[in-house]
Amino acid sequence: MSPRRDAYDVVVVGGGHNGLVAAGLLAKAGARVVVCEARPVVGGAAVTEQPWGPRYRVTALSYVVSLLPAAIVDELRLHRHGYRVFPQHGYFAPHRDGRHLRLTPEGIARFSRRDVAAYARWDDWLSGVASVLAPLLRTAPPRLGSLHPRDVAAQAALAWRLRRLGVRGVADVTRLFTTSIADLLDEHFESPAVKGVLAVSGVIGTWAGPRSPGTAYVMMHHKIGDGGGPPGRWGFPEGGMGALTSALRAAAESFGAQVLTGSPVARVIVRGGAVRGVVTAAGRELHAPAVIEATHPRTAFLEHVGREHLPGEFADAIARWRSRSGTVKVNVAVDRLPEFASSPGFDPEVHGGTIVLAESLDDVERAFQDAVAGRPAAEPFADVCIPSVFDRTLAPEGHHVVSLFTQWVPHSWATEPDPRALDEHADRVIGRLDAVAPEFASSVVHRQVIGPYEMEHEYGLVGGNIFHGELSPDQLFHMRPVPGWADGRTPVRGLYYAGSAVHGGGGVTGIPGRNAARLVARDARRRRWRR
Repeated sequence: MSPRRDAYDVVVVGGGHNGLVAAGLLAKAGARVVVCEARPVVGGAAVTEQPWGPRYRVTALSYVVSLLPAAIVDELRLHRHGYRVFPQHGYFAPHRDGRHLRLTPEGIARFSRRDVAAYARWDDWLSGVASVLAPLLRTAPPRLGSLHPRDVAAQAALAWRLRRLGVRGVADVTRLFTTSIADLLDEHFESPAVKGVLAVSGVIGTWAGPRSPGTAYVMMHHKIGDGGGPPGRWGFPEGGMGALTSALRAAAESFGAQVLTGSPVARVIVRGGAVRGVVTAAGRELHAPAVIEATHPRTAFLEHVGREHLPGEFADAIARWRSRSGTVKVNVAVDRLPEFASSPGFDPEVHGGTIVLAESLDDVERAFQDAVAGRPAAEPFADVCIPSVFDRTLAPEGHHVVSLFTQWVPHSWATEPDPRALDEHADRVIGRLDAVAPEFASSVVHRQVIGPYEMEHEYGLVGGNIFHGELSPDQLFHMRPVPGWADGRTPVRGLYYAGSAVHGGGGVTGIPGRNAARLVARDARRRRWRR
């Protein structure tokens, strides 16, 4: 029996947010597009699940939206498909000694009067640098070092854009890319508590502690996000993160794209150095002159394409690509909101913001060093959110869903499952929250624990890394994922890369998908012009 053949203009491999963005934009431009998603639902790590039945809806992994440009929302008309975001409020860090920190002048003054003015200067400085770097996040990096006239022109354009920074500004950006968040904070603040809260954004989702080089940029990466509000603001999509990717799917299909779920790709068809389409695991051939891979780079290049179709240097770089992680996501349903000893009663600024379980920078560093030594953190830190405070579609009346994004466990936990150790880690996290919000543990009626192994084998996040690769200095900008190939193109003609491991990825950005769609459209126009 011969395999079934279908003809398209573009095949998109991976139905996460980047793949869906690319599919939607290309379909809107008139291309015949098909998306192949291995799982029974689209969304990748941005999914809403119902692990405890129909009464609760839980954002399983990715839990807030921040870096999705407003241009993508407008171009794909996502609001027509139910996309709505509740802005997230500020930070609240409860301490076991009965105090708490909020990043307000009054809150900071409880720990350091000097740091009140320092925080205002810090925020102004970050906003200024972010205003320059934000466009760079949405722009494909030039091929630094290339002498091709087109690449030299792109390098000159980058230098011209950076002129706005001045000599001091360029030095600041250089330090952001190379220094640790700890060193940066030590220069500005004196309070361990203030530094502890601010350090978390430099290590969230990474295999690096706050004293590791490069974590200053990770902090800035999060600051750049707009989330529908001022730079750096975050938000909760109504219906959970799956509502965003469901809206992306609906938008793509409204423009004519076809989305195939439960259709893993076995291999990309390559002949004569160019793509010809893909073959699904079921043997179905989908033919197209352009293929966009929106999966992890190891999956895309070493499994779907194969070393035999890639330059040895490129394949070796992908094999060396670091994708470690020590994150664990703990989702719980509770029969009442947590009440904090240091701030009794309901407070939308507390329950509707980010609750940070980290009392100092050293507190966070110790958790990482535990994992480096091969053991789960004795006192894991956590980013805690309660999206049901705004979105009452997530839980029944009186109940809430609580998201705890926790770190660290050894990165080797991605290689084999250990449910008992995972549950013990979750117990420690819940115990730490219970210490500042008494009776929180007794309020838990359901629990879901997702570790690095589950992240890799169920959601396709190799190593459990939510960014498809570490945001370390040697894996940023023009180095992401391979030097010379950070613009979305690949060594195979007609094959484009739009996973989070390319520049612009790392978070729910959609930028890699948008950039890949533009490349496909641009190259198609060039082919038509030549003909």
